[in-house]
Amino acid sequence: MPDSPAAADTLYRDPMPVEIMIRSLETYADRTAVYLPGERSDGGDDPGERADGGCAELTYAQMRDAVSRYAQAYRAHGLGVGSPVAILSANRPEVLFAQGANLVTGVRFAALHPIGSLDDHAYVLEDAGIDTLIYDPDTYDQRAGELQARVPGLRNLLAFGPTRAGTDLVAEAARYDPAPLTAPVVAPDATLSLAYTGGTTGRSKGVRLGYAGSSALLRIQRTEWEWPADTRFLACAPLSHAGGAFWNPISMQGGSMVVLPGFHPERVLEAIERHRITATMLVPTMLYALLDHPRLSEYDLSSLQTVYYGASAISPTRLAEAIERFGPIFFQFYGQAECPMTISVLRKRDHDLGRPELLTSCGRPVPWLHVALLDDDCEPVSKGQSGEICVRGSLVMQGYLNKPEQTAEALRGGWLHTGDVGRFDDDGFLYIVDRKKDMVVTGGFNVYPREVEDVLSAHPAVAAVAVIGVPDERWGEAVKAVVVLRQGRSADAAELTTLVRDRKGSVYAPKSVDFVDAIPVSALGKPDKKALRARYH
Repeated sequence: MPDSPAAADTLYRDPMPVEIMIRSLETYADRTAVYLPGERSDGGDDPGERADGGCAELTYAQMRDAVSRYAQAYRAHGLGVGSPVAILSANRPEVLFAQGANLVTGVRFAALHPIGSLDDHAYVLEDAGIDTLIYDPDTYDQRAGELQARVPGLRNLLAFGPTRAGTDLVAEAARYDPAPLTAPVVAPDATLSLAYTGGTTGRSKGVRLGYAGSSALLRIQRTEWEWPADTRFLACAPLSHAGGAFWNPISMQGGSMVVLPGFHPERVLEAIERHRITATMLVPTMLYALLDHPRLSEYDLSSLQTVYYGASAISPTRLAEAIERFGPIFFQFYGQAECPMTISVLRKRDHDLGRPELLTSCGRPVPWLHVALLDDDCEPVSKGQSGEICVRGSLVMQGYLNKPEQTAEALRGGWLHTGDVGRFDDDGFLYIVDRKKDMVVTGGFNVYPREVEDVLSAHPAVAAVAVIGVPDERWGEAVKAVVVLRQGRSADAAELTTLVRDRKGSVYAPKSVDFVDAIPVSALGKPDKKALRARYH
């Protein structure tokens, strides 16, 4: 038996992600970890390949040494276990170095979304008590200065290069010799990171994820996600958010990552062909952009083995189109900031065009979590009935920062209440009916917008659709469809309304249909129904 409580804690504690990362950096030292785009010789602004067709590479050993130097620079600025740090950056390799240094030093970190507003960024910094901002000076030098002037507690500005606003972190890190990486001494229930919700249903909340929760996410990603035998991953989503969450599971395999500055359809297609990419992650709007790209057929995308997608609901019609175009390579993950990325998964084999109903499912719950459908009294609903998707397990958040009442509400009854309404079929597949707060009550009947959207998105002329409730003197709320048409296609409001009425009944049929050029999206790339409703209220 252990001779002290501390020894018992050490004896039975699983490895933390930082320890796994350190092990990966050592184990695969000679392998290429990251491929970086070069500069164009013609002076253009395309951050694609070098003129010679090559690409800069960083080995795992170089990554390890860079993380060590960054961690030493952190400590020189007084950063250590629990220090509140935020990152604001476009995709660049220094983000990965900083994320590694975050783990090694044990800081508590948050990410500011690259397309967030000044108000959004200032709110997060103040709410989280951030005293150190690490940023990309090429894009955010002015923003960093504005934030320091606005947020009194922001004392350190550390930049990924020369800067007018703060200190050059890259130059500071270069002053240090690499040293062996060691994990910080932290409690498993300590807060590792803060993820701020998209704020589409109210003021953004800081979701606290602990070290144990981070370990649970990594375990689920490695055991439940379908990885290619040789993982060469294209990162085009923000590394500070979903893109960066792929690094640790990839490094555990000794895989490599090709980093693009951001999502641009043609650059993504070029990178897949040139680097023989085997896996990537796309949110639905990215996938639609690739499908609609006029030069899609000109690129060889045959190397792709797995396309991960999630973050928002996908049109089953467009998903079927993608499967027909790319093959059965799609893997869906469903989660939320409060239980990140993986409550359930829809595996590649379940993307079966012979069973089209499965394309509207988010898969089966992973075995590492308890998942149930509950009613308003926290009781399980009857078999086949819809209920709120609720979760228990180590992946669940610790709570919302500085919001005890909202934390108590979200975790009432000993469950995380996701706010999503779902149902199970006889085979155990989970279907999200809609967001509980998005439900439209019209004439006393409950209408879930997702059900209307699925019907409308099946129309060949519809590229994207969002359904909301709007005030109505007669019905209380009326169903409104906001539709983006595909280029060169046409449809009128009466045709779409009839389609819904025939498929779902008159209660579901939109009372109005608006045609727009684009549907607003949040900073996380999700349809922003809060902004959409504001147009009509």
